[in-house]
Amino acid sequence: MKKMILLAAAILPLSMAAAPKQYHLSSPDGDLGVTVEVGDRITWSLSHCGDIMIGESPVSLSLEDGSSYGIAPGRAACRTASADRIITSSLYKKAEIRDHYNEMTLKFRKFSLIFRAYDEGVAYRFVSRSEVPFKVTGEEATFNFPEDSRAFVPYVKNFDDNGFECQFYNSFENTYAHIYLSGWDSRRLAFLPLVVEAAGGRKICITEADLLNYPGMYLHNPDGGTVLEGVFAGVPDRVGQGGHNMLQGEVRSRLPYIAECNPGEVFPWRVVIVSEEDRELTDNDMVYKLAAPPQEGMDFSWVKPGKVAWEWWNDWNLYGVDFRTGINNDTYKYYIDFASANGIPYVILDEGWAVRGEADLMKVVPEIDLKELVEYADARNVGLILWAGYLAFDRDMENVCKYFSELGIKGFKVDFMDRDDQKMVAFHRRAAETAARYHLILDLHGTYKPTGLHRTWPNVVNYEGVHGLEQMKWSSPAVDQVTYDVTIPFIRMVAGPMDYTQGAMRNASKGNYRPVNSEPMSQGTRCRQLAEYVVFESPVNMLCDSPSNYMQEKACLEYIAGVPEVWDETVAIDGKIAEYIVIARRKGDTWYVGAMTDWSARCVEVDLSFLGEGEYQADIFCDGANADRAARDYRQTSAEVSADGKLRIEMAPGGGYAARISRK
Repeated sequence: MKKMILLAAAILPLSMAAAPKQYHLSSPDGDLGVTVEVGDRITWSLSHCGDIMIGESPVSLSLEDGSSYGIAPGRAACRTASADRIITSSLYKKAEIRDHYNEMTLKFRKFSLIFRAYDEGVAYRFVSRSEVPFKVTGEEATFNFPEDSRAFVPYVKNFDDNGFECQFYNSFENTYAHIYLSGWDSRRLAFLPLVVEAAGGRKICITEADLLNYPGMYLHNPDGGTVLEGVFAGVPDRVGQGGHNMLQGEVRSRLPYIAECNPGEVFPWRVVIVSEEDRELTDNDMVYKLAAPPQEGMDFSWVKPGKVAWEWWNDWNLYGVDFRTGINNDTYKYYIDFASANGIPYVILDEGWAVRGEADLMKVVPEIDLKELVEYADARNVGLILWAGYLAFDRDMENVCKYFSELGIKGFKVDFMDRDDQKMVAFHRRAAETAARYHLILDLHGTYKPTGLHRTWPNVVNYEGVHGLEQMKWSSPAVDQVTYDVTIPFIRMVAGPMDYTQGAMRNASKGNYRPVNSEPMSQGTRCRQLAEYVVFESPVNMLCDSPSNYMQEKACLEYIAGVPEVWDETVAIDGKIAEYIVIARRKGDTWYVGAMTDWSARCVEVDLSFLGEGEYQADIFCDGANADRAARDYRQTSAEVSADGKLRIEMAPGGGYAARISRK
């Protein structure tokens, strides 16, 4: 009997020792609260003003040797810290970014787990303490929503019933399915960012940041519940040449792990943003703040934002000229003259200047004399950017960058990566680093969403990863680009800049749109296209239409060419996801206001208190009286305004509004 009592006494302390321990972290304003529970495994949860946003969600990394970061993790040492500092940037949507957060680091024997809480969201990341290289076979990243909420889901377009492999090969371009979590198609993955609606009108945006040596995260709902799970592509084993014009790397097989890691590996941030009002999402800086800063001492003052005269969308289609337009020097000289005459700093040579099917950027078609074009452009203060297929660029990256930099080329638009496994993510980092050594800018197309590389390597000036205006060259009238346009500022643009390629001068009202490859059109009004230069963040920004069309529309051309590409200040004024948006941006003493609506006519009153003291002149482009039928119809007007007044914005269905407000 005494032995049994002693045994019970011995067991009780062990049981108590095994009880989970909780750690708490709050945002600086106290509204967001993170609870991390460490027991047999690690779970975390998130609340906002006492309401659960994310319920208990396990996190872990599984390693090839059978061990784990997060399962039976052992005891943790907890360290907390805070920061409140200013990040400066000349290549962003604002000149100063406040980086204000509280941080908690849970230090275990083999790894650390860091949680960071901002007023606008939270993030966590693993940091390895391994002293030798290792491999990660899987990651448990879960997001347990407390109820069956609706979400804006960007599914991967291509899928089948044989697993996820074909979905790992995609262009990260799709419209959004607005569905309940329980209605998620279990066969399909979604790429990031993704937004879930929460109680009280709040929105939760999930994305990732500081992705440098690890696969990108997809989300999946396997059982129709309310838990979203991270999915990651395996490391490619065999990669063959194929795809578009033999310029893509097609994965033929993968290794049984998702990442090869270095000693002390620092993993990407998993980011959860919480907004009380939809408009807050359009001016969120978390991805930028969480990204690694540039290496100390590196100079990126040579990186110049600007507009680009672009020929691919308009199919090299000039008129009123005495030569046959196409991929030839006469056509590009015309584009260069157009850019020079209108203060446009760049012209791009898109696909076709290099021999097709060769994946060799040193092989230029005989119709193009690049040296002559560079000299012609230099004399007119215009820089040339070259389109490059991924495989051609990657095969001889160092020599390609060296040769074309010495020739006088200003940068590359690299396309058709179409993956985000670890090797492809590493390519993006190598491309940025290599191009920077030769003072070349990069516009990354056919790629995944931004994760902060544009902060780490500021010569990365733009990304695609968006269902942009190019889709209007071939999409059926059933594709609702207008609604998409007023959805992406709240979701895709949260991650960073996007090369949407706006600027169409042929505009279609609802029911009048049709796909035309050689003379494409936009859905929605002319003023919508003008507003997109303010609303959409894009440091290097295309003029997608033909110079011939722009020269028939002098007022619109002058406005577009004059809108800045980077800003000193951004103010998210108003908006509702998938319905409308109003945003203001400042460069120097001049403000620009851009607004867009869905297919509903809309009137919005804007409080102008953001202007500050003084009297201002507003130069306005607004939808014309008949813009609902003839989408090109607009009025150009002006008005005197001040900070104590309001701006009345009236928009036609599919409409827009653009204003330049200058101090008198």
